[in-house]
Amino acid sequence: MSRLNTVTETGARRPEWIGLGRVLRWLRMLRDDLYTARLDPLPPSVWLRWLPHGVLCVAAIGITIGGVAQFQHNGQLGAGLASLLGFAAGGAVLLAMWRPVPAWWLSTGGMLAGALTLHGRLGTTPVVLFTWPWTVAGIIAQLLVLLLLALRVRVRVAVEALAMTVLVTWLLDGVWGAPPHQSTSAVTVILSVVVVALGTALRGRREARAELGRQASLTEEERARRTLLEERSRIARELHDVVAHHMSVISIQAQVAPHLVENPPDELRENLEGIRHNALEALTELRRVLGVLRSESPDEDAPDDPGTGPHSPQPTLDRLDTLVENTRAAGLTVTTRINGERRPMQSGVELSAYRIVQEALSNVLRHAPGATAHVEIEYIPYGLLLSVANSRPTRPAPPSPGAGHGLLGMRERATMLGGSLTAGPLADGGYRIFAEIPATAPGLMSGRTADPSTGTTRALDPKDDRA
Repeated sequence: MSRLNTVTETGARRPEWIGLGRVLRWLRMLRDDLYTARLDPLPPSVWLRWLPHGVLCVAAIGITIGGVAQFQHNGQLGAGLASLLGFAAGGAVLLAMWRPVPAWWLSTGGMLAGALTLHGRLGTTPVVLFTWPWTVAGIIAQLLVLLLLALRVRVRVAVEALAMTVLVTWLLDGVWGAPPHQSTSAVTVILSVVVVALGTALRGRREARAELGRQASLTEEERARRTLLEERSRIARELHDVVAHHMSVISIQAQVAPHLVENPPDELRENLEGIRHNALEALTELRRVLGVLRSESPDEDAPDDPGTGPHSPQPTLDRLDTLVENTRAAGLTVTTRINGERRPMQSGVELSAYRIVQEALSNVLRHAPGATAHVEIEYIPYGLLLSVANSRPTRPAPPSPGAGHGLLGMRERATMLGGSLTAGPLADGGYRIFAEIPATAPGLMSGRTADPSTGTTRALDPKDDRA
């Protein structure tokens, strides 16, 4: 029976311990928030940083002067004590610009000290009704401190500071009371709620704008990354066609070669059969890995490159004249120049050079209305130089979403072959794209390097475009 009573008593005390633990945890959280609150950074703009600082400095001087005069003349306090309480209110405003939480403690503590000091003096001067527990200067200082606090800390911390302000005001004026005076409790509480709500709303708006800016940056980066991946997929599809063509030729040549020799030895037949078998196996694996790109996102023909279907041979520089004629038909004045001895190049080099010229002319059509374009191709011993330049546009270009992403694809094509591509404005207001594409792998080049700003050993002068 006694054991049952012990269990009952323990069970009855258990909710009390739970409630006390919650109160202690809330008090610890309140102490952490109002002692070590994390601050938001100040705005990056110089005007947003220093213009409010100047206004607050002027306000702090006025609060100090007004507070000292009110304590000394209306409150009949000595000059030393009145100055101390007045400087506490003004100093809290200055401190709030850098440390809003300690500034709130200073403002609230200064108000509490002034209210306790004036409590016994209220009613001694029947002509004057002293504002209590908050002085006018103290109210203004507390409102400014709460506004800066709400702008720099989390919402929970600002609400806790507001609740503590309301609680202290209520305990002084509502519970403790004082002789006849002019109460400022209701005005202080109402204005404090309005100021905290305003500061919280402004802080939320600032955070929303910052988050919107971050999302816009991420969206732009993701768009550029997606554009680059799409261009790489397109290059992979085109290279698939080029490599597949060469592998098919190797297989056919290996199959026909034994019939070109009378009585070929068995070793030759076996070697050629092995070459053909390996070529067919490599072609099968290549189509298995890269062929899926064509089925998922088939290559779309450019509007200035008609007559080529998804399964047609990839274009080369032999079709440059057709590309230029189609561009002229779209309304762009284009001139061309080919320097050096024209010679066939590797399929990948020819394809990339054609695509770079095609994209550059498309950019001129989109972004430089009324301009003229000049295409210059120079065959050099170790590769190929491309220059596509346009004059100043004669009218503004219409909005074009995703502008600039075509450069990613052109640069990707040149880099893939061990070359380089530069793009930038000209002195006369035009624009120029210059590409250097080696004819062989980078490790086999002769070591000569072209200057992107001038071209190569024989400079390509973009000013010739307007001659």
